[in-house]
Amino acid sequence: MALFSAQPQSICILRLSAIGDVCHAISVVQAIQKHWPKTKITWVCGKIEGQLIGDLPNIRVVVFDKKAGYKGMKSVWQQLKSERFDALLDMQVALRASALSLGIKAKYRIGFSKNRTKEGQWWFTNRHLPDTQSCHVLDNFADFARYLGVPFTTPSWHIPQSQDDIQFAQAHIQQPTLIISPAASKDERNWLTERYAAIADYAQEKQLQVILCGSPAAREVKLGEDICALCNHKPLNLIGKTSLKQLTALLGQATVVIAPDTGPAHLATTQLTPVIGLYAHSNPQRTGPYNSLDTVVSVYDQFAQQQYGKSVAELPWGTRVKGNNLMQAITVDAVIEQLNKFI
Repeated sequence: MALFSAQPQSICILRLSAIGDVCHAISVVQAIQKHWPKTKITWVCGKIEGQLIGDLPNIRVVVFDKKAGYKGMKSVWQQLKSERFDALLDMQVALRASALSLGIKAKYRIGFSKNRTKEGQWWFTNRHLPDTQSCHVLDNFADFARYLGVPFTTPSWHIPQSQDDIQFAQAHIQQPTLIISPAASKDERNWLTERYAAIADYAQEKQLQVILCGSPAAREVKLGEDICALCNHKPLNLIGKTSLKQLTALLGQATVVIAPDTGPAHLATTQLTPVIGLYAHSNPQRTGPYNSLDTVVSVYDQFAQQQYGKSVAELPWGTRVKGNNLMQAITVDAVIEQLNKFI
């Protein structure tokens, strides 16, 4: 039975990070808004993520600065001290998020199901989703909407873009374009530099423009420079040269995106741009680009079998495989096979 039989007055979303997971959550929050247009939505998120959701229609955004520690928590609590929500959707299992939730007043404090929760989230919530067999993170988020009483089938997104951001993208993309976002959150999850370069050269020989994108983090900037140095045909390197919304607009104008397990893969999905995801350490059926799971190049299954002696279907949800050199098992030919579908 649904938690609400009528439209609630207010809901608080607690999902601080990361960009990919916030992209998943946006589709769920906007489904709630569509079903209950008069429900007031407040979203507590991280600073970077606030750049993405700060102008989503009819959502009040409260930014938590995790670098400020306890002072950052107090700031959030101060902003929300006069409010008591009908429901708090605690969509992040990290202990930091659970601690932050203590200062947010709500009648129903809803957490993940027992077979999906961890880090003690169970003790910070008073309602829990039913056990689920949903695999993808987005589908697990969708269970929150269904628990409330909101139907959810196919995800959709509406992320506003300014005219300046659109013009920025159009100025850089005027022909069929491959965008490569080469850096994952950890270097071990990146593909090999020389193989990124080989794909960039191949794409340009097939008359695709190639653009590199990523954050201004020093490790990402260096990765982009190293890729360009190995290319016979230099791609346009925009790593560290775009805002988050400019990047979103660029991804929306692209023909196809290649990326490991990283936020831009999911940003591209919000723009309905196909993605060739590169996976070794985590199950792409759980964390891959939602609309492009059929074009993922993954070696996760073989390493999971080697390390655990079981098939993926027999392993606990969220199982990762370990190793610094797993991504080298993804061949250039395997990626070209997928890329050829878009040429």
